[in-house]
Amino acid sequence: MEAQRIASAMIRRGHQVQVLCAGGPPMPAVRYWVDPAGVPVRILTRSSRGRWRDLFFAMEVAWALWRDRNRYNVVYFLMQGLHLATGLPVARGLGKPIVMKISGSGIIPLMVNSRVGRLELKWLANWASRVMLLNEGMFEEAIASGLPREKLFWMPNPVDADEFQPARQNEIAPWRERHGIPPQSTVAIYVGRLSHEKGLTHLLRGFARAAASVPGAMLVLVGDGLQRGELEALAKELGLGPGQIRFIGRVDLQEVASWLRASDLFTLLSPNEGLSCALLEGMASGLASVVSDIPANRQLIVNHVHGLTVPFDDEAAASEAFLQLLCNAELRKRMGEAARSRVIANYSTSRVVERYETLLSEVMAPN
Repeated sequence: MEAQRIASAMIRRGHQVQVLCAGGPPMPAVRYWVDPAGVPVRILTRSSRGRWRDLFFAMEVAWALWRDRNRYNVVYFLMQGLHLATGLPVARGLGKPIVMKISGSGIIPLMVNSRVGRLELKWLANWASRVMLLNEGMFEEAIASGLPREKLFWMPNPVDADEFQPARQNEIAPWRERHGIPPQSTVAIYVGRLSHEKGLTHLLRGFARAAASVPGAMLVLVGDGLQRGELEALAKELGLGPGQIRFIGRVDLQEVASWLRASDLFTLLSPNEGLSCALLEGMASGLASVVSDIPANRQLIVNHVHGLTVPFDDEAAASEAFLQLLCNAELRKRMGEAARSRVIANYSTSRVVERYETLLSEVMAPN
């Protein structure tokens, strides 16, 4: 999603972009595709699976970089993998400027723990013009791995502040009625994968403790994943009935925006993030939030200004934070307005694309 937003905005500003990606669901079974945002995508592996797909994709990336060497000015690697190990030497051999974005906290230490990852980091340290990172914790990880400080560049994820915005007058009640959400409910919303790395068991337990003393409190989870069955069982164990928790499942982006507008606060208690697009979207929608106190979230949420930060595994602290926001509409409104203002000033798509243009101009400038 982050790559799509940047690529689409760059195209609208007159740049040429070509995305290379692996295939398989949910990608269409075609070789060349223009996605709904107008971004040209070349799908390099359509039927292979598992480790073979990674290998085929890596070889296809290297070949595409060589074959199309006269059609591009800079190579942008997004995320790590075997494609980085094959693509970096080709880009270096062609004399192309190289930029890399690492997508989350904890990825660099994982690379350090593998032979291929260490080789990729060594090549990035020697050959990359810039390595883009999302938060201060990632800067510390990068420097510890041997990446030069002068090559590191802060590059946040963007959010579409026009698509994600506060609810308009008379918009919330009809949406809630259509989806069976009582108008008097105070809704906390989580958007993302239902998987263990998102800290959802702590979130449910913390919310359940708060909801026990707040009539009308409801938790809405938008998204799906392997942990859904476990979380549904936990909700029953905690006594959260249909009027207190809803599992919405996976929805399209437009529906995510509507669910955010129909909610009263946002929550994300994961122990590790790069820079959460979902949190940015919640902030842009004018929602106060209860989030884990980790570097990625602290750069977005100032405690007691844009929301409340709590230790990711402290269910009592989470419960107290939920209580504060569930019971205080004025506090939610004040924090939500501050959150949207911060997003517009620093993380809107136009702001982030300006940073990309500045970065790419610098790396392509003659020495």
